[in-house]
Amino acid sequence: MGVSHDVQPTAADATARQTDDISPTDPSSSTLEDGTAAPAPGRRMRFPADGLEDMRVIEKTGTYDNVELTEEDCFEELGYQFPSWKKWWILSVIFIVQVSMNFNTSLYSNALTGISEEFGVSMQAARVGAAIFLITYAFGCELWAPWSEEVGRKPILQASLFLVNIWQIPVALAPNYATVLVGRALGGLSSAGGSVTLGMIADIFETDKQQYAVAYIVFSSVGGSVLGPVVGGFVEQYCAWRWNIWIQLIFGVVVQALHLFTVPETRTTVMMDKIAKRRRKSGEQPNVYGPNELVPYAERFSAREILLTWVRPFKMYLTEPIVLTLSLLSGFSDALIFMFIQSFALVYKQWGFNTYELGLSFIPILVGYVIAWLSFIPVIKRNIRERKEKPDDETAQYESRLWWLLYTAPCLPIGLIIFAWTSTGPPIHWIGSAVAAAIVGIANYSIYMATIDYMICAYGPYSASATGGNGWSRDFLAGVLTLPATPFFKNIGGKNHLAYASTILFCISFVLVIAVYIIYFWGPALRKRSPFAQQLSDARAEGVPESRVKNDVETGGATGGALRRMPTSARANSFVRSQQNIRVRQALGSRQNSYVGARTPTHSRSGSYSGARTPVSRPGSPAGTRTPISRPGSSSGAKTPQGESVSV
Repeated sequence: MGVSHDVQPTAADATARQTDDISPTDPSSSTLEDGTAAPAPGRRMRFPADGLEDMRVIEKTGTYDNVELTEEDCFEELGYQFPSWKKWWILSVIFIVQVSMNFNTSLYSNALTGISEEFGVSMQAARVGAAIFLITYAFGCELWAPWSEEVGRKPILQASLFLVNIWQIPVALAPNYATVLVGRALGGLSSAGGSVTLGMIADIFETDKQQYAVAYIVFSSVGGSVLGPVVGGFVEQYCAWRWNIWIQLIFGVVVQALHLFTVPETRTTVMMDKIAKRRRKSGEQPNVYGPNELVPYAERFSAREILLTWVRPFKMYLTEPIVLTLSLLSGFSDALIFMFIQSFALVYKQWGFNTYELGLSFIPILVGYVIAWLSFIPVIKRNIRERKEKPDDETAQYESRLWWLLYTAPCLPIGLIIFAWTSTGPPIHWIGSAVAAAIVGIANYSIYMATIDYMICAYGPYSASATGGNGWSRDFLAGVLTLPATPFFKNIGGKNHLAYASTILFCISFVLVIAVYIIYFWGPALRKRSPFAQQLSDARAEGVPESRVKNDVETGGATGGALRRMPTSARANSFVRSQQNIRVRQALGSRQNSYVGARTPTHSRSGSYSGARTPVSRPGSPAGTRTPISRPGSSSGAKTPQGESVSV
């Protein structure tokens, strides 16, 4: 429980003062008993007190004026303790939000003919509107995430939904094609997407219970892209092209209202700020403050820190072999769906499909998604059981998350090669290509789900940046490949152009699927060759507590020299604590010495603090260094009962 200013100092407090003494009667004092510089005026220092679960804040006066509220102190009021029905209601609303965002990416394709005819542009030029939305969507998702960490999920998601809806209006009323392009670009850039929605899973689910929620939200992401052409087929046949945009707006407004009135704030630090304000107002704890309230605004929203955070996913994408390989696999699979959107019209017109029947031809892909989603339910149960039974087996903790992908990833080339030679038209029945599309759908869902799950586990504190690169790859590649898709299917292979184009895709996918087996069987070796993973390995080899490793990632501290080379940010390090921060929060496995298993579950309510303390640089000491607290009867930096050295 937080401690207010009128609590009398205990013996533990007096002991702590022996190390961190700040004389209230001698303002000229500039050094502490251990020889380090005293805090500058107004500087706050944190130290852990024996038997307490809070982090006290000492002002220069030497009194306990401000108390920082901790997760442990208010765990019962945070999102993790929401009843199950409330958690799944929140997830269901987020499911619809994610569907609406991906619905916007694909429904536009059914307006191409109308746009081309009304504005006098070619069909290829009209496709630029689809491509530009996807490309800006990729960047928009990365830009929104840091703000959701600092000001909360709800206001950011509301702002995103509002802006996306606003930018639909100029597109729907566009007097010229340039207005359409500008509106689509701004709409994509305004989309928060999975960067925020996946983060909400981390806010309300403990680690070992998150996989089911992740599987659910992943389905909404891939399913929304297919829903667009299904609905759009009817709109294109019976309505003017602008109705494709108006329907997006109507859907968006309904979703925004549903989210506004039924989904509470879930971001832990923001909830803690509100809890602290409520306790101060009620007089229960007049000097308790939330974690964000004790940090200067300029530090939280530093442009430099946010820029460093934003760049990290792209750096990992280019330098990490695991991230690059899995992101390319995931990105290509997703891009394939958008290439299908362009090719299905060419394929199924051979069987005389009308406009809405062309839209219905996407249902087999959706069926594939459902099959894959349901197949992951027993797989997740198996994975959880294996991690518990083999806590010291790295393959069980990491690569086991890719086990089901060994069987489902081959569906990608299998589906493509079947589609290639059943898409040539009569006398072959169209059902053959439909079955192939369902098989591709199974692969697409499985690849997205498994790669996200693996990265979260393999990269620990860096997981959000790793998965951010994955999401960026999917959206960006889909946008880039939207433009050449139709010419690709039309101009390659002469008479059998559809078959040869899909065969080329089969060859590419075959090479990419091999990467799944390489990572599964040689994952530990690849992680050692990974610069970021190696930094973590070096830190662990030097005996640095895992909580210190994560904190140094966030604060730029030094961990045995291993992490000093890593460009990091301070509290604005949103990607490391965000989204798919899904979450280095507790043990994904239960290995004592694993950085994914280093922290005691936050719901521990024992009398002694069981979580890791946040290391804070001592004023006057070299930047990033840590000075251990001396405890009675122990040497400096001695281990706590949990095996973690306490630092300040």
